[in-house]
Amino acid sequence: MQRMKALIQRTSGAKVTVENAVVGEIGEGLVVLLGITHKDTEKDVDYLVQKIVNLRIFPGEKGAFDTSALDGNKEVLVVSQFTLYGSCNKGRRPDFNDAAKPEQAEALYKIFVQQMRDTGLKVETGKFQAHMQVDLNNDGPVTLMIESKSS
Repeated sequence: MQRMKALIQRTSGAKVTVENAVVGEIGEGLVVLLGITHKDTEKDVDYLVQKIVNLRIFPGEKGAFDTSALDGNKEVLVVSQFTLYGSCNKGRRPDFNDAAKPEQAEALYKIFVQQMRDTGLKVETGKFQAHMQVDLNNDGPVTLMIESKSS
């Protein structure tokens, strides 16, 4: 069963550019590439937001993976990423049939961004359905895929 996906990368800095204009920029924190599929609901958003902001993947006094984004008051850059649902199983061109339609995806994306902001963290975004350039310095490198729980 497909579930909402978040590819997160720990970063020392990141920005999103659309048509040569920076639309979102952060310092130390997380880049969240968010993939939404047909059956996702607000329950999936709730789960992922809490998981991401509380995930201990920043260095702290006790070790390399000791502090969460909330603990360290980190910044977050959220970018909609329908290609996380690109299937390359057949042929030579990805199939995006598992990605949610834009109307559904945008609604859940906006809820996700608002819930991230409600945690008190600084949250920047890309531009939904735009061709974006995402520049980031992956710190570590640390890259993790998180999926919402199956219903």
